[in-house]
Amino acid sequence: MGKYAAGLISPAVLVFLGTLLGVLYFTPWVTKNYKWGELFSRQTLGKFLFIGTFGTALPFTVLLIALHYTTPGNAAILQQSELIYSLIFAAIFLREFPSKGQLGGSALIVLGVLIILLKEQYTPRWMGDLLIVGSTWMLQAGSTVAKKLPKQLDYRVIGMARNLFALPALIVILGIMYFLNQPFTFRPTATSWIVLGYTGFLKYGLAMVVWYKAIRALDLSKVTAIYLSYPVLSLLLSALLGLDKITPHQLLGLAITCAGAYWVSLTVQKEGH
Repeated sequence: MGKYAAGLISPAVLVFLGTLLGVLYFTPWVTKNYKWGELFSRQTLGKFLFIGTFGTALPFTVLLIALHYTTPGNAAILQQSELIYSLIFAAIFLREFPSKGQLGGSALIVLGVLIILLKEQYTPRWMGDLLIVGSTWMLQAGSTVAKKLPKQLDYRVIGMARNLFALPALIVILGIMYFLNQPFTFRPTATSWIVLGYTGFLKYGLAMVVWYKAIRALDLSKVTAIYLSYPVLSLLLSALLGLDKITPHQLLGLAITCAGAYWVSLTVQKEGH
């Protein structure tokens, strides 16, 4: 969906409008359950701003910029580098130390990512690939802070906060774009509206409900490993829609990274989760 937005909607504009729709998605539940006070509590306000900035505003904008250069298939595979940051942050800040299985699976993921990066070196795709690998730490930083939030907070409050408190950073980004005379593109085509609706209501709405319910129940690095098995579907869809021409190095990188993610997921099954 992000690739379809290229040329139709500016990355920062899409993230900004998507977060507004995300806020609308959560507003009925937050209002009905009188949760507005929890969103603006002094105890969590700083954490919410951090999560909104580094969990939504910055990484999603960078990802959409990267998709101007690389393909959805490459992007999906390379986002598995997020697991490495997950293990580091979980060990340092959450005291969740990886098992041997997690370390072995992580090594496979690193190998798969390197296969993609080395193959694309100095090609037009390489810029987008590097942007993705260099930005996935932000998502894990936001998720790590989310794990430190008070236990009584409902995961839907966290999802709402991630959208609502992404807006200040996005306004700053849009302000910088205006100052630098960068275009605010939004071409009102059917594709643009479909991409925007998907981004706001599914990616920033429903998906956040599922994500935060999961990471508050399991170790962050294990949830990330299972979640990052999605590149298989992304690569297949991208190829079927003509956005990707599957190459042998993509298949090899995909197979190795998914094997790593599966290896880590086995540790979750053994613990009965």
